[in-house]
Formats: sequence, structure tokens, C-alpha cells
Amino acid sequence: MDDLDHRTLGVKLKLWHLQDDAPGMVFWHPRGHAIYRVLEDYVRRRMRRAGYAEVRTPQLLPRELWGRSGHWDKFGAHMFRVDDGEQAMALKPMSCPCHVQIFNSGLRAWRELPIRYAEFGACHRNEPSGALHGIMRTRAFEQDDAHVFCREQDVEDEVARFIALLRETYRDLGFADCEVALATRPLVRAGDDVTWDWAEAALGDAARRCGLAPQINVGEGAFYGPKLEFSLRDRMGRSWQCGTVQLDGVLPQRLDASYVAPDGSRARPLMIHHAIFGSFGRIIAILLEHHGGVLPFWLAPEQVAVAPIAQAHAGYAAAVLAAFAAAGIRAVAYDGADTLSRRIVAAHEMAVPVMAIVGGREMRDGRVTLRERDGAQADLPLAEALFRLQARARPGSGVADTLVPVAQS
Repeated sequence: MDDLDHRTLGVKLKLWHLQDDAPGMVFWHPRGHAIYRVLEDYVRRRMRRAGYAEVRTPQLLPRELWGRSGHWDKFGAHMFRVDDGEQAMALKPMSCPCHVQIFNSGLRAWRELPIRYAEFGACHRNEPSGALHGIMRTRAFEQDDAHVFCREQDVEDEVARFIALLRETYRDLGFADCEVALATRPLVRAGDDVTWDWAEAALGDAARRCGLAPQINVGEGAFYGPKLEFSLRDRMGRSWQCGTVQLDGVLPQRLDASYVAPDGSRARPLMIHHAIFGSFGRIIAILLEHHGGVLPFWLAPEQVAVAPIAQAHAGYAAAVLAAFAAAGIRAVAYDGADTLSRRIVAAHEMAVPVMAIVGGREMRDGRVTLRERDGAQADLPLAEALFRLQARARPGSGVADTLVPVAQS
């Protein structure tokens, strides 16, 4: 593994570890979980603003449910099975049948549609050991999973809504654009050709409405419907498939989902499946390799390292640390017995974007010296330092990030 491989970076930066006796299971350390939580909170805010209600569903469900949905026939060999002596159970490999259960829990009317559910769903898949790859492909992972229950006339608007959400998110992560492909009907599939014709055309039209020109991936669709697949190209020119949106008329039928139509009859909703990241582990690995381990300020697990020049300044350094924390800045104390220069090197090795250095002058005047990773420094009043760093911590704010000197006050 090279130094920019996420598996190397994860250990070096103390983000997570994997164990031979728990293959494909990630042990997230505090620094790694901080990145994880920032991304989750970011997507949660985005989804809430886009009209999604967050839900939570069980990990362990009856095998019978997976049989009715069709997932047992398709994925049964890769599902973790549990026999409790009463009925066969399985850990969920995805959340879609669970969301249908929530939809089915009450009588739905056409006026309620579209209904949008989002879940950070913990999933388990018994992947072959040879297919496992760091935190990119694991046996336990969490998806930013979402499903929309809607009518046929809603599909294009809902897909366009998701594409806009996905592109904004990718831009905030540092990817100016993404590539898109339309995956069409596989040889083994559910549903008739008329339904597939309409679904493929609807997804293609929605993509073109958003200014995208999808390439066609023949036969790569899900067994229940076609999908748009979105890929990110990193700084090394590698393409990573992440987001997806899938159009499904099969699962609502198999799990007997229905709503009351305007004429009082019962009608089947369509179901749109989508995810922006696919899995949190995968997107974190991609971001680490894309940024060479030095994440943008808003994503960095520790954004500021507070370092007193000498022990006499430790009290003021603690007050500065508390002020950063109160302002929502992830700050950590670098106040050990080592020299200041060694502490600067240590923070640099941990990819901390900014150091806040305090000495006698800063303590006397209520100021702080911010030091960038490239050595550029700015001596600022503490209040102004807080203001600048808060602005820089907002995703997509347009505020200059690392390696850009901060102007002197």
C-alpha cells in the first residue's frame, strides 16, 4: 500500500482499524468517527431541507419478508442468517423493504404523495473475503438510504430534485462535477417490458432535464428497475461510483403497498430508491485519497490545534480552546512537554489544518496567532479568529481553505 492509500492513511491519522478476527468490520476511533458524524449531520440537514422525514428500522427481520421482496432469491447467499429456534431471520442488507413496512402501516391517500423517507441504515452483507477492501467494501456499513413513494406523474420532478441535491453535495465535498450512467434492464429481472421501457425513458428524461447526458450501461440495472449511477473522478483521475437513483414498480407490488386514488380505488405507488454516498466508509475513503489525507477544514476531525508557547500560557490556551469549542470549532490542545516546533510537526502529521499559537503577547492582548499548514500566519483578536474560522467551517461557503494565507488584521 502506498502512503496515499486510505488503508495507510486510516492508521497513520488514527481514524479506524480493522481486525483479522472481524473481517470487514470497522472499529471507528474518535478522530475517524468525527469525520463520519460531520458527514452524517451534513446529509441529515440537506435531506430535512429537501422534505425527507428521517426513520429508523430494525436490523434483524424475518426471512419471509426478504422472500416476498425478492431479495432472498437475489442476495440470500450474501445475507447473514439467524435461527432463533422459532423462525428464520436475517440481518438486513438494505433498508428498502423496511421503508415499505412504514408506508404500509397506515391508510395512505393520493394527496399525501410524494412521501419521502430517509435513513442512515446500518446494513450487513456477507461479502467474500477476497472482495473486502479497507473501508471501501466491508461487511458492515451504513448507507444514506432514502425512498420516495409517489405517482407516475411525480417521478421526473422527484428524480430531478435528487440530482440537484446530489450535485450540490458533491460540490461541497470538492468535486466540481460527476459522471452519470443509465443502467438498463438486466437479463434476469422482475416486471414486464412495457414497465421497463417507461422507467428507462423516465430516468433518462430526468437526467437530461438536469443537463446531464448519461452513458448507457446495458444490462446493469437492478432486478426491479433501471438506475442512474453517479461517479466521482478524483485528483488522480480515478472514477468512483457513489450515488444512485433507482425507479421501482416491483417492490410496492410484492409487498402490497397501496394508496387511495382520487376515484376512491386502491392504486400502487412507484418507489424511488436513492443514495448520495452509497456508504459512509466508501465516501470517507474516497475523500481521504482525493485530498491526500488533508481534508478540507469543514471535514477535518480536528480543525484547530491550540498550542501554548510555554507552560505559563497554558491557562490562556485553555480559555482559547473553550472559546473554539463554544463556537462549534473542533479544537484540540497540543500542550505537551515537547518544544513548540515539535508540537507543530505533530499537528502537521495529524493533518490538523490550523494551529492557534498563544504566548505572552497573545495572552496580554486577548489575541491568537493562527498558523496555516504552509507556514502562513496571522495575528488576530480572538473574536475575529473565531469569526473567520466559523465562516471557513461552513460547507460550500466559498471561504478559502488550507494552504491559503490568512490576511493580517
